[in-house]
Amino acid sequence: MRYDLDLTHYTSHPIYALGGDFTGTSKSGEKLEINSYYIEKSGAPWFAISGEFHYSRMDPERWEDELVKMRLGGVNIVSTYLFWNHIEEGEGCFDFTGRRDLRHFVSLCQRHGLYVILRVGPFDHGEARNGGLPDWLYSKPFEVRSLDEGFLACTKRLYKQIGRQVRGLFYKDGGPIIGVQLDNEYMHSSAIWEMTTGISNEWIPHGKDGEKYLLALREIALDCGLTPAFFTGTAWGGAAYSERILPLWGGYAYRPWLFYHQRGEHPATEEFIYEDYHHDGAKWADDFTPEYKPSSRPYACCEMGAGMQCCYYYRFVYPCKSVDALANIKLASGCNFLGYYMFHGGTNPIGKLGTYMNEAQVPKLSYDYQAALGEFGQVRESYKRLKALHLFTQTFAGILAPMETVLPNGASEIDPRDTEPLRFAVRTDGNGGFLFLNNFQDHLTLTERKDEKVVIKTKAGEYEFDVSLAPEENAILPFNLTLDGITLRQATAQPVLRTVIDGRVTYVFLVPDGMTADFKFEETAIVEGSWQSKPGMLTVKKDGKEIDILLISRELANSLYLLRNGALLFTDEALLEDEFGGLRLETLSANNTVLTYPKDLLSQSDTAKPVERFESVFGAYDVNIRELAVPVVVCPQSDQHYRICLPENPLEGLKDARLQIDYLGDIGQLFLNNVMISDNFSNGDTWEIGLLEHRQDLEQPLVLKISPLRKGASVNVESAMAARNETVESSLAELISVRVKPVYEIQL
Repeated sequence: MRYDLDLTHYTSHPIYALGGDFTGTSKSGEKLEINSYYIEKSGAPWFAISGEFHYSRMDPERWEDELVKMRLGGVNIVSTYLFWNHIEEGEGCFDFTGRRDLRHFVSLCQRHGLYVILRVGPFDHGEARNGGLPDWLYSKPFEVRSLDEGFLACTKRLYKQIGRQVRGLFYKDGGPIIGVQLDNEYMHSSAIWEMTTGISNEWIPHGKDGEKYLLALREIALDCGLTPAFFTGTAWGGAAYSERILPLWGGYAYRPWLFYHQRGEHPATEEFIYEDYHHDGAKWADDFTPEYKPSSRPYACCEMGAGMQCCYYYRFVYPCKSVDALANIKLASGCNFLGYYMFHGGTNPIGKLGTYMNEAQVPKLSYDYQAALGEFGQVRESYKRLKALHLFTQTFAGILAPMETVLPNGASEIDPRDTEPLRFAVRTDGNGGFLFLNNFQDHLTLTERKDEKVVIKTKAGEYEFDVSLAPEENAILPFNLTLDGITLRQATAQPVLRTVIDGRVTYVFLVPDGMTADFKFEETAIVEGSWQSKPGMLTVKKDGKEIDILLISRELANSLYLLRNGALLFTDEALLEDEFGGLRLETLSANNTVLTYPKDLLSQSDTAKPVERFESVFGAYDVNIRELAVPVVVCPQSDQHYRICLPENPLEGLKDARLQIDYLGDIGQLFLNNVMISDNFSNGDTWEIGLLEHRQDLEQPLVLKISPLRKGASVNVESAMAARNETVESSLAELISVRVKPVYEIQL
């Protein structure tokens, strides 16, 4: 089928600075400035990519390496909630030690070149107990999330403590903190006061004071030393808005809150339909109803679903390919600030008063969120796929950010359940741009696209794309793109990055699954090499200019890492690079092969040996370490209880070890020394528990409790002395397997 898009009448819209509330200058003179469409850094377009990582939901021993993974995954801003009840669980008793050491966390972000946005509340949500509000606020004679002087006084005390912790770490001081988010989803959502759960289910107020409340918090924050380049606020669902606060958006296609109190079928959502979120008067398929003209503010996101937590009544295995598909949709729809929630999962601390700090609808401890990086640093397919897209935004930010969205007729009105039309959109400056394609839909499988044709007509010429795309795949294809002075007219391959190695310019392109690569350069360009193979290498010359193009498969792109020196390393495992360029491999296998570009990137060592006679543009190295095994002894104690014993010093010689449990049942809970260390709502996936933070206590047996999945359960309370008698038609609680997966670290 043929699809046409005419850009010959395209006219750009004015872009203007938003002023002092959205401008910051660092101690070194670097300037961040937000205009009506994107962020400028030192006068040039800069593409922001934010990843949510809750520092207090992770042992601080893991922080640094996990931040490095985020940086290598293309994240340049770390966003983090400051849960009030983690900081001041008891009134007046503030704690910024251990996993609550905010200053140390922010300093680590700075060490690895990551900016920071603090989400300081007072209300956060984040599936935390009371949305992050301390229990003791329930006893106060005022309404929380209001302009009541008593509540604002408590909030000011909180902000003062935070301000003291991060003094000197704001952008203006030479630090990494560029943004501060105030109360989350104000006048949109709330949470249950957990002390009433199961009885009255009383909800925290969602707020009623509108912009006045947000501006009051802003003034308190400034007075307490919270002085970022800009303030942010969540804008969806009719949340309160202020012109002095940058509105941020999001999108979740998997919505457990639909099933907090009931079961049912999840509908296909509009999240994978292209829109134009920077166009005044547009008709949108979802509830994007801003209180401002869309053209007057950037379309920026802070909560695009990079995973999702299972709730008790809605359990699922999160589809990793949905994450970069959603990013593709947001980019094409005008977004110049991608923000993921959660980019990294975590585990809630147990309160000092013995209180579990998650809300009741989700596990008591685990906040893995099936995120791109898991609760214990697991690298998931979503992380791997996002890297290439993030590298694309960084490489081409200067031309991509000012480009506007153009949709084919009816694109934003496609029914999510309609599998027939090709879903595509364009970002363009009128002459060139990028064709975005998406073949993913949540809660539905789109069929393979074969031999479709998209024709884009511009003032600079006509571009005809032959499109094929595998199910669940997405793509970004260039037209009229200048590569170091050489014009690429069009390509059915996705640009990833530009790098310079030994003085030669190399561009990397990936071939999306299902697509056949083809390149068309300007007529006077000389092309040497072939793009028929993957990997393939082209050399393109014109008038003394010369570039190389490295063409790789989607699978190989998923294993790509760009190093600080511009070299490329390919591995399916987690790569870690310190601020001085040192390389480590975090791997689940003792025997690995990594590829490099250029070939001689690594020096031969005891652990990395070149693979002889490896015919490729890449160098290949076998990276090996002595294999270790951690045996497990499981002793059933009952149908629901199991004792798990590990050998003495089970982590000796290892970076970490992950206990992997497969079971059938309702809820799994794991205990050590009479304390629960992990829990899980069974969804058919393997339950993983990192053992690093418990290594001092592993001489003691672990105890696994599996709560059975009950069918036809009923409770009879019509008996003397208020006795309860439960009857069940059938129940299921079965342990299938327990094993330990070693985690190695190999110095490269």
